[in-house]
Amino acid sequence: MAITPEHIRETFTEYADAHPDEKAALSLVLESLDKDADLTSRKTEPVHVTAGAVLVDDSGEVLFIHHKGLNKYLTPGGHLEPEDPNLLGAALRELSEETGIRSSIAPLLPVPVHIDVHEIPASKSKGEPAHQHADVRYLFRTTGPVEVELQEEEVSGFVWRSPDTLTDERLRTRVLAALR
Repeated sequence: MAITPEHIRETFTEYADAHPDEKAALSLVLESLDKDADLTSRKTEPVHVTAGAVLVDDSGEVLFIHHKGLNKYLTPGGHLEPEDPNLLGAALRELSEETGIRSSIAPLLPVPVHIDVHEIPASKSKGEPAHQHADVRYLFRTTGPVEVELQEEEVSGFVWRSPDTLTDERLRTRVLAALR
């Protein structure tokens, strides 16, 4: 069952209601939904929705993967797929695909910990112009030992770091608050 526009609208509306200072950043997504844009498709411009996972281990450290395409360490995440049941499920699938972690994880919160709308540079190799991602990020915690097996076509390394190293201030603040 694919992610519906109604699910995206509900998620973004509830998030905006909980974080009114971020409504302006989310307005492009809500306006695109009003125009019946398919925000689940990576081909939709100027913005489409992606899903991300912030995974925290038993010692309170966050998993970062080295993304080959952007040549930087990020939390796992990516584009939505037709088989994704919802945004939380998409974040979990992306986490599993990129890291090979298939068990011993659970959501810490039932709602997104953060939604970040950010610029993605053009990619000649993918034939994609510059566009924006509205990345719906969920917070997960390990519930036992995890073994990382990287998806080598997209990811070239991983590291566990303190949540203090999350560069987005809102995300960092919310992750630290959820861990207290």
